[in-house]
Amino acid sequence: MQLYFSGESLRNVAKSLQLLGVQVSHQTVYNWIEKYTALMAKYLDKITRNVSDTWRADELFVKVRGDMKHLYAMMDNDTRFWLAQEVADTNGSADIRPLFKQAKELAQKKPTTLITDGAFNFHSACKHEFRRENEALAVQHIRHVRIIGDKNNNRTERLNGEIRDRESHKQPKER
Repeated sequence: MQLYFSGESLRNVAKSLQLLGVQVSHQTVYNWIEKYTALMAKYLDKITRNVSDTWRADELFVKVRGDMKHLYAMMDNDTRFWLAQEVADTNGSADIRPLFKQAKELAQKKPTTLITDGAFNFHSACKHEFRRENEALAVQHIRHVRIIGDKNNNRTERLNGEIRDRESHKQPKER
């Protein structure tokens, strides 16, 4: 499973195991992955997420069944726990309030600080889903991030990079 989750294909995992004397097919490896991820999902559903008060959100392009889509994701700043995700056809104008609602429900709280890029849909969703009755308790939305400095989204961009790396390993190589 470590090989697979590090980006190797199912067939390459099976070949690596064969070098160690374990004769399995790529389908067996797939069955192991399905069983393991189902067990982990049951376990994760039972634990309480201990996330910080600062969350980050961003979007990236991904290919879904051959079509380019936008993957919006929200993660905790400290633990880097992925709180929610949503796939949309558009960038900047998609209604991503469900993403914010899902994160809020999973964490059972609202953040005090949200870090995003300047896309208007992040601002709109923050105002709608994270509004507070007392203005003094309003969520601080940092939306003018820079590449360097203390107001950046590097943690989220790093996660995006890992997703892009994983996706590039899945694509068939041109010959």
